[in-house]
Amino acid sequence: MYIAQEESFGPVMVISKFKNGDVDGVLQRANTTEYGLASGVFTKDISKALYISEKLEAGTVFINTYNKTDVAAPFGGFKQSGFGKDLGKLFSPSLISHLIVQIGYKTY
Repeated sequence: MYIAQEESFGPVMVISKFKNGDVDGVLQRANTTEYGLASGVFTKDISKALYISEKLEAGTVFINTYNKTDVAAPFGGFKQSGFGKDLGKLFSPSLISHLIVQIGYKTY
């Protein structure tokens, strides 16, 4: 799917189906793109979301939310999205695979 392989800057979200339990197939599809600025995972299973977030090749991984960031958080991507990472005092590309994993939650 062309739109899922491009780095679109705009209100675009690609939602794709996958076979039940085929998490590794989803990861393979997600990581074959040239880009890796941000990604999102929506699930009720937080363990699965954390597993996926470790394997995704993206600078930011959002879990059960999207595009809610702290302005003081490090920012940048990987692959063709990896030009210029900033704002992180402890940032070292050789030590981390993601800049930030943002987990959304409800407060009652």
